[in-house]
Amino acid sequence: MSISQTLLLLFFFTFLSLSQPQPQSPSDVPSTTVCIIGAGIGGSSVSHFLRKYSPDSTPFTKILIFERNPVVGGRMATVTIAGDTFEAGASILHPKNLHAVNYTKLLNLKVKPPSLESNSLGIWNGKKFVFKTVKISSYDIALIDRFLKLPFIEYLVSYIVSLYNSVLLLVRYGFSLLKMQNFVESAVDKFSKYYEGDESRPIFESVDEMLKWSGLYNLTTRSLKDELVDAGLSPLLINELITVITRINYGQSVHMSGLAGAVSLAGSGGGLWSIEGGNWQMAAGLINQSDVVLHLNEEIKSVAHVGDYYELNSTKGNSYTCDVAVVATPLDELNIQFNPPISIPERKLQHTYTTFVRGLLDPVYFGLKAESKIPELVGTIEDPDLPFSSISVLKKHNEKESTYKIFSRQPMADTLLDSIFSARKETIRINWAAYPHYHAPEIFAPFILDGRHLYYVNAFENAASTMETSCVAAENIARLMLSRYFGQVILPSSLTPSSQGEGEHSDL
Repeated sequence: MSISQTLLLLFFFTFLSLSQPQPQSPSDVPSTTVCIIGAGIGGSSVSHFLRKYSPDSTPFTKILIFERNPVVGGRMATVTIAGDTFEAGASILHPKNLHAVNYTKLLNLKVKPPSLESNSLGIWNGKKFVFKTVKISSYDIALIDRFLKLPFIEYLVSYIVSLYNSVLLLVRYGFSLLKMQNFVESAVDKFSKYYEGDESRPIFESVDEMLKWSGLYNLTTRSLKDELVDAGLSPLLINELITVITRINYGQSVHMSGLAGAVSLAGSGGGLWSIEGGNWQMAAGLINQSDVVLHLNEEIKSVAHVGDYYELNSTKGNSYTCDVAVVATPLDELNIQFNPPISIPERKLQHTYTTFVRGLLDPVYFGLKAESKIPELVGTIEDPDLPFSSISVLKKHNEKESTYKIFSRQPMADTLLDSIFSARKETIRINWAAYPHYHAPEIFAPFILDGRHLYYVNAFENAASTMETSCVAAENIARLMLSRYFGQVILPSSLTPSSQGEGEHSDL
């Protein structure tokens, strides 16, 4: 065969090979960009569930998260006082918060062990304690003090004191306490439906639809007080203990909407837990393991829908193009410009002023003779003249110094703090735009803000605002996004206590 014939054959076979369909390399597959505004538990959970539920056939998805603050976590944060770390924002998790339980296991986080001692409670009306439980007092005699610190003795004494305090509560509030427990358990059981598997749990396009499916919607249409009265609870229990709980957990009275109130009461039960070193680690861990491009200290100032994509512009002058955009932060006090404009119900946020003090409470302020007589948790009734919602002891360093956490609806001025404390070595103040101001009937913003692919996780907050409700809303947003944008989604199996395998949560 001549050289010319050989070259002709090579050309022919090369042409055939080039004319055949070639497999695409990963770089040739069209990618999708999802932009998430907010690096709190909501935004981090969206990224987690987006990765978890994306089918193998889904094109590669790039996830960008924008956080205006220098750290992730949103309303989960910590402060350090005298070398100890304390929760400054969202502080407690319920034993049935299965998403948080799963995060803890997935990220290998350590659960903070609960204290053997239950804090003593006092309900303060501005003039006196209308109710007090007892606490285990320290003894000046070293031998007795060491004896009480023996593990078995400490547990036994703690159990006896707890039992005695339960009797005190029962004597004052009667069997209304059991009715309160039944009310809370009913709400928790309905909320647990959000952990069911795909065979029975749909993807929700609105908050109303999501709440009606679980049976929780009606609780958002009436006040907590109306719900509790209908449940047969006594006025004394509602006006004292339940009011203390709602003021501590939501900074609001029993006139708040019923579902948020029920969630608040659930947050006062037993088995509550947190993450050693700070709950913010859940958000950080989810972002780290979700293959995310994180932009810290970058605030988004505008979101515009341009043709088939969204353009996000930041205060740094940067512009980003996204196929899907997710807002995972409350819009109520932000000034993000949307084009075309969006429409959401006006919502007022409840600000909680959190003040940490290292020092010593003054017993004179409470009409007592000794600091040791002050309960470890001072809650207050609903009275506009009371300057704080609660004061709690976070850690007792020694007889002359403790670290306290104060919740109030207004800033705590130095003059006021000096009247409450006999000594102050350190004071830290934080103003949290913590949660919505609840008022029944609640009106909900849409999950889908523009009818296209702009989503809003925090629409669910008008039902209740917790770390776990943010996780539940974020999971639904991820499923909704995958279903609407890609037309397919791998649906989750049910979350059950038996699947956790986490020693700290075996009581689930």
